[in-house]
Amino acid sequence: MQLYDYFRSGAAYRTRIGLNIKGLEYEQISVHLTKDGGEQYKADYAAVNPQMLVPTLIDGDLKLTQSLAIMEYLDEVYPEPRLLPSDVAGRARVRALAQIIACEVHPINNLKVRLYLVDEMGVSPDDRKIWIAHWISEGLTAYDKLLDDDATGDFSHGDKPTMADSCLIPQLYNARLNGCDLSAYKNILRVEENCQAHPAFIKAHPDQQPDAE
Repeated sequence: MQLYDYFRSGAAYRTRIGLNIKGLEYEQISVHLTKDGGEQYKADYAAVNPQMLVPTLIDGDLKLTQSLAIMEYLDEVYPEPRLLPSDVAGRARVRALAQIIACEVHPINNLKVRLYLVDEMGVSPDDRKIWIAHWISEGLTAYDKLLDDDATGDFSHGDKPTMADSCLIPQLYNARLNGCDLSAYKNILRVEENCQAHPAFIKAHPDQQPDAE
């Protein structure tokens, strides 16, 4: 396997967690998102991923993009340990939690949106921080309330990490990079503490990546 990756990308980070939970070996190919205007825009990478985003996973002859699709693929091809629960209701709950982050929070705060706000719309750096903090707060507030559910255990769903945790932890890392106060999210912080002690999450942390700066 090859993973086109960037150490600080939230989507790549969550994919690394998923691969690590599965215990799969993969070669990391760094695509620096800010160097020289962004290596993701260069023709050689655009030929790999027409969206010019990371991650991209190569598994044999198969090329996959989009982190949630990659993790669902991994669960179908390499079924143990599971990223999605075995029961229908559990899978739906984990997908919903994951999508709060991956579909509602992350896309409107990622690098290309932040650059567009400043470079094209003239939003000041201070107002950009307000934008980021607002959407992170809205998403994490909902996520934290959903963790009041009886299905929550040591992790977001039960006592083993799932795709939901793979999405949550990178978003918390990004929130702290942007100076967001997370102290109100008691359920999330408890789950985060358990994730931080898990080898898959430790190995996936941005500071542990070969391209870390």
